[in-house]
Order: sequence, then C-alpha cells, then structure tokens
Amino acid sequence: MSETKKSGSNIAFIGLFVTIAMSLFTVFIATSQKRKNDKEAKTEKASVAPASIDKNPEAVLGYQVGDQADDFSLKSTEGKQVALKDYKDAKGYLVIFTCNHCPYAKMYEDRIIELHKTFEAQGYPVVAINPNDPTIQPDDSFDKMQERAKEKSFKFAYLFDETQETARKFGATKTPHVFLLDKERKVRYIGAIDDNAQDASQASKFYVADAIKELLKGATVSVNNTKAVGCSIKWKQ
Repeated sequence: MSETKKSGSNIAFIGLFVTIAMSLFTVFIATSQKRKNDKEAKTEKASVAPASIDKNPEAVLGYQVGDQADDFSLKSTEGKQVALKDYKDAKGYLVIFTCNHCPYAKMYEDRIIELHKTFEAQGYPVVAINPNDPTIQPDDSFDKMQERAKEKSFKFAYLFDETQETARKFGATKTPHVFLLDKERKVRYIGAIDDNAQDASQASKFYVADAIKELLKGATVSVNNTKAVGCSIKWKQ
C-alpha cells in the first residue's frame, strides 16, 4: 500500500474514532445531566413538602370524618350572629373556610356560589367562614368581607372567625377548605371542592357535589376525604 493511501486510511480511522468518542461523550453528558436533574427534582420536592405544613399547632387536633362538630356563633357580613342551629330546615351544612385575598379562594368563589344555589334548596346551605387574621392580611378584614359579599351578591352567610377558635376546632388549614356536615353535625366529607382549582371547566371529579348527592340518597359518601388545595390560613402571631 502506498504511503498516501495508508495516510488516508489512518485519517479516516482517526475521524471515525473521534466521531464515536464524541457520540459516547454526548450520551454520557446527557445521562449525567438527567441524573442530576432527577436528583435536584427529588431534593426540591423534599424541600417543598415541609413548607406546606401549616403553622397551626392545633390543626392535627381538628375533626375527622365521623366526628360530631360543635356548633358556633360567628358574626356575618350582615352584622348578625349566625349559628348552624339557625338553619331550621337544613339537612346538613356545607361549611367552607375561605377568604377574600387568596387566589385559590377567588378561583373557587363562583363555584361556591353555584354550590349554594344548587344545594341550599335541597337542605345543604353554604356557610362560608373567613378565618384569617386581618393584621397579617388586610384584604381579609371584616370591612373587606362586607365589600366582597356585596360585590359578588353572596346569598349565603359569610362569617368572620375573629378568634380563629372555630377554624382550630375544625382543623382547617387552607382557604378554601371544605367540611360537609349532616343534620346532626357529623362530619361526612373533608377536603377540596373538586379536582381542578385553576379551571372549573376541566374538573372531572366533583367531590362536594357528589358527596351531597350521595347523602341525599341516604348513601354513604364514597370519597369522604381529599387534600384541600389553597392558601395557608393566616394565623395570629
């Protein structure tokens, strides 16, 4: 073989070797990056989890499904005290801890209005309670509650839990956070309204509506506990 051909073969071989080496290096880098990303994702998930635990030392002592809730008497945006015993014809109560400022509460606001519109006549009125400390979140003050109730034409009672005693008793941690009670104030469902906070039209599981329908039929609530999705309650310091 001539020197020229031999040199050409060597160059081709070297080129092939370099190409293969670069390909292997690229795969190695991609695999290493994926492992790094996966590790960071796990670390991020682990770091986020504790942040979702609410700074309410009594939250874990709240009601569970099957417990009987105590009645309460709280000031409504109409200026009068409201208690569950005031609902003489009720078959149950849809107690929802919510507020003015929280983006999740706002996203669910029209759905809460619709729940009351649909089920109040069937014996399950909405009783909305704002548990937030207005010194921490001024938009959740009683005056702002009155403005919001008027602006949205609330047909349900919107109550102010000024001492936060009721929220602590229930074990509420989020806004919104739902507690569905029967006529004897026995807790039948706790959690979220549905499975899509961001877009009501995309919700596929209607936890609260389905639970009430089952109770109206005299049936046991099949899904009685879900994770409440919302803003942390603003507890007094």
